[in-house]
Amino acid sequence: MTQVVEAHQLTRKDFISSQEVRWCPGCGDYAILATVQRILPDLGIPRERFVWVSGIGCSSRFPYYLDTYGFHTIHGRAPAIATGIRAANPDLSVWIATGDGDGLSIGGNHLLHVLRRNLEVRILLFNNRIYGLTKGQYSPTSERGKVTKSSPFGTVDYPVEPASFAMGCGATFVARAIDVSANPLGAVLRRAATHHGAAFVEIMQNCVVFNDGAFDSFASKADAPDQQLHVEHAKPLIYGRDRNKGLVFDPRSLMLRIAEIGVDGVTEADILVHDETNPFIGSLLARLPHPEFPVVLGVLHAASRPTYEDGLATQRIRAEGNEAGPKTVQELLSSGRTWRVQ
Repeated sequence: MTQVVEAHQLTRKDFISSQEVRWCPGCGDYAILATVQRILPDLGIPRERFVWVSGIGCSSRFPYYLDTYGFHTIHGRAPAIATGIRAANPDLSVWIATGDGDGLSIGGNHLLHVLRRNLEVRILLFNNRIYGLTKGQYSPTSERGKVTKSSPFGTVDYPVEPASFAMGCGATFVARAIDVSANPLGAVLRRAATHHGAAFVEIMQNCVVFNDGAFDSFASKADAPDQQLHVEHAKPLIYGRDRNKGLVFDPRSLMLRIAEIGVDGVTEADILVHDETNPFIGSLLARLPHPEFPVVLGVLHAASRPTYEDGLATQRIRAEGNEAGPKTVQELLSSGRTWRVQ
């Protein structure tokens, strides 16, 4: 008699590891971890197919706290390790947890290439605009003039805009969210999980010890309605407490401007409709300066393009059908023009 064993329905508890979570009390990483553990069971992926990869930093403790496979690697090199994992086993769901320092400073070059290659990984970049693990030095995303232990007179650097960086690298999925906004963050992560290609999600995360309140100007409940614009595909870019403000495209300057509905003849029909498949619109939204403009949250850009793994699979098929090609590594190394040093 054949016994039918039903698949175990995963829950949040299945993704909670036995490790003690060790972040500073009140750290935004707790909120991100809770949201990730909440959405992973809904993805329909067996737990043994998840792999979390991290570099160095507070965010990089993530693999310890998820009961999945994981690699805690070296500073900035998580994309390189993730590339090897996906290339060797494309059936795995590979996620990268990185920070603004780990991902955009020493790891900027690696992040650039994993995005342009369109490797199918989900990249969560925790942006707290500070180096938290090493106790409060300014990071690549710190605002100009930021006074820290490593910039006592204020930094003279211009900050990196993570979402704009990702767009410039040719990322096929770029999104933004806030650590404590659980539902919007969860929605973005679910979208990222199903994207065919490299999915980049910037999560604005509060560091309560070394950079507390870095995002209060738009993340606080009092300011959020007038300082946040949540985008949806095919929906007009409208925001505000009274839903009376929106973004209008100026064809002369090729820039966006804020317009008030009902003022100077502006109607809802004049407001730009978000097209997440259009990289030009995504780039404009990623570059909008705050506080002159609201901070744009949600999926800024999502497009379809063959992945790095697709290309590798095609190469394997060609190699298997090429009878004249090298069959071993030694044959490959010895093929073509070679010479011997006496």
